[in-house]
Amino acid sequence: MTEIMEPTDAQGPPQKLPPELPLLLVEGLVLLPLYPGPVVVDQPADIAAVDAALEAQRTVAVVTRKPAAQEHYDIGTAAGILRMLRMPDETRRVLLQGLSRIRIIDEVQRDGYLVARVVPVEEEPTPQDAETQALGRALLDNFRKIAEMNPALGGEAQLFAINIQDPARLADFVAATIIGHVEERQAVLEAVEPKERLRRAIRLTQSELEVLEQVSKIQTEARSEMERSQREYLLRQQLRAIQKELGEQDPQQAEIDSLREQVAQAAMPEEARKAAERELDRLSGMPPAAAEYTVARTYLDWLINMPWQKSTEDVLDVERAQRVLDEDHYDLEKVKERIIEFLAVRKLRPQAHGPILCFAGPPGTGKTSLGRSIARALGREFLRISLGGMRDEAEIRGHRRTYVGALPGRIIQGLRRAGVNNPVFMLDEVDKIGADFRGDPAAALLEVLDPEQNNSFRDHYLEVAFDLSRVMFITTGNVLFTIPPALRDRMEVIPLSGYSQEEKVSIAKRYLIPRQIEENGLTAKLIGIPDAALRKIIRQYTREAGLRNLERSIGSVCRKVAREVAAGKKKRTVVRAADVPSYLGPPAIPEEEKTRRPELGVAVGMAWTETGGETLRVEATRMEGERGLNLTGQLGDVMKESVAAALTYVRANAKKLGIEPNFFENSDLHVHVPAGAIPKDGPSAGVTMAAALASLLSGRACRQDTAMTGEITLRGRVLPVGGVREKVLGARREGIRRLVLPQANESDAAEIPEHLRKDMEFIFARRADEVLEAVLVPAHEGKAQKPAKRRARRPRAPAATAK
Repeated sequence: MTEIMEPTDAQGPPQKLPPELPLLLVEGLVLLPLYPGPVVVDQPADIAAVDAALEAQRTVAVVTRKPAAQEHYDIGTAAGILRMLRMPDETRRVLLQGLSRIRIIDEVQRDGYLVARVVPVEEEPTPQDAETQALGRALLDNFRKIAEMNPALGGEAQLFAINIQDPARLADFVAATIIGHVEERQAVLEAVEPKERLRRAIRLTQSELEVLEQVSKIQTEARSEMERSQREYLLRQQLRAIQKELGEQDPQQAEIDSLREQVAQAAMPEEARKAAERELDRLSGMPPAAAEYTVARTYLDWLINMPWQKSTEDVLDVERAQRVLDEDHYDLEKVKERIIEFLAVRKLRPQAHGPILCFAGPPGTGKTSLGRSIARALGREFLRISLGGMRDEAEIRGHRRTYVGALPGRIIQGLRRAGVNNPVFMLDEVDKIGADFRGDPAAALLEVLDPEQNNSFRDHYLEVAFDLSRVMFITTGNVLFTIPPALRDRMEVIPLSGYSQEEKVSIAKRYLIPRQIEENGLTAKLIGIPDAALRKIIRQYTREAGLRNLERSIGSVCRKVAREVAAGKKKRTVVRAADVPSYLGPPAIPEEEKTRRPELGVAVGMAWTETGGETLRVEATRMEGERGLNLTGQLGDVMKESVAAALTYVRANAKKLGIEPNFFENSDLHVHVPAGAIPKDGPSAGVTMAAALASLLSGRACRQDTAMTGEITLRGRVLPVGGVREKVLGARREGIRRLVLPQANESDAAEIPEHLRKDMEFIFARRADEVLEAVLVPAHEGKAQKPAKRRARRPRAPAATAK
């Protein structure tokens, strides 16, 4: 390390500045004239500028960069280099002496550093009037206060400031000495007029005084708090000594004894009892003012208040349970049957583990309310937590006590809230659990929902085993494919399908209408909704698998009637089918066509969605081209493969279907599935794609009163599909009564209630030619349906077309 030194007195301020000086850009430092300042130079351009100045007049132009910007100020300081140290890492430690104020006119790049063209800033002489003297004294008074509050300045700085005769120079000294914002110190540098410089320096000292006062206040409060804690400790020790002399019991010891009695009465298992006693021993030797005291006290509260042995006695009356379930829910025979079976087994074998049921079905089908009915039928407490959007494993297992504000997981919290260890615990929306860096809640549920493991469930907060085997867990979800396979394997899945129109009418009459009448302040004497009006609401306003929108629509009708009653209407209002639009507005879903005429190249398929079954019409058209196949409608990869398989089957059986063998040589085909903004996927539309293509190419129109589903193979086999009940109900809601299903799904169709199947026609097919025979009209009828054979008709009048 080399050192270049020059005495301050030998390097006096130059009489005349050169027109160009090496430019040194600094951050966080404002150098004032006649006062020194240390600078760390680490940028290559700045190092080169310092080296160039040392070889010339030892003078540089020092300019401050603007905070949070790449620009610098125009006003700077010409400074002489008093001392410089070369460090081993090639940086420089430079001590500068401010000489005079300068203005940067221009700057140019030269030999790796910046050279600034500068002109001196002429300072005005300091006036000797009373105002200047008053400003100087105010500034000196502020500086004295700062020096007294900041020990780093010391008495030497005060003494030096007192001996400065020129108030303007005093402002420069204060700005150079105290630590302030760069903008405020730069404002002092740029002030040429002495009074203005003094005012800016006073503002700078006032800002610094406010900061120092806040620091002093914080230190005083902290010191007072420490003194108060020490005083409390001494007083408590004295109080203990006095109580000991008087023979009185210590309040802390009384609390410890009370906790020991509660632990003894809590009927804890051996492991939990030892953990509680160990925590009590720690608590007894800990001062109440300690932060750890509250943590230990809260932990003991959780151990004491957990329902280790408290449980409700099951009501094992099978007939009563059946009556309760029938009162709360219409139909759902499979679910009710499974609950009755559980009661029967429980009655015969009380120690049997409870089932882990999973209700899976579209929204609004009564999954959550079923849990409440099951709890009422069993005579148990009911708990419910929602898992939708949960991404933190600690929500299930809890936080360890080492964390501030730690709590048990929501399973343990729910059991403490219930006060018993055998409630009906519903885990809602299990299919919507997420995972991120905080863990996977679904993995934590593997232990909770396993009857062979959850008898020793360990929450991270309690750190002792708790028996969950007596809890009846019920999960709900809309779909199953998003549930991890290991978790799904632990649950007994009970599907809940959508409701038919007849079922919705019955449910609305028994549950929805009475509930909405009561919630809207009406009585059965003031409003009536006949079955015809309900069917119209279901058919044209709330086409859904569940019942939520139906209940909302009924509530909207009741509110409008309530408004009329509140206005003074006393008569009973009967909402007939023709009156529904006046209450709910125009129909949201148009009425189905009464006649479904066959169409060429259009086939009706059935699809399953998260909200129930639907029908979708597959359209196919042909145009001139070169063996092109265009697919539209947001089709997934599996559905695209179904189209390819269907086209291959049609081409391979062209002669049998009455299609020209070389039809694809000079043609392009376009297959479209409407509702193009909705993604669609799955293999079950294979036969529908084949029917649309066969209809288009053979000239035989496809029946629009018949819906179909099934996967197709290249050999023409029709494979089974899932969601048959939902698809059948979706087609039925749209008025389709003739369905083509795979032969392998005949057992699924048999499970559909008889009152739904009685007016429907089911055709079960093993091969694709059986499907085509069922949905394509005979050839002579199909020709009549070709657009080219139709007679041109004159356009109707606007009034007729509007109809």
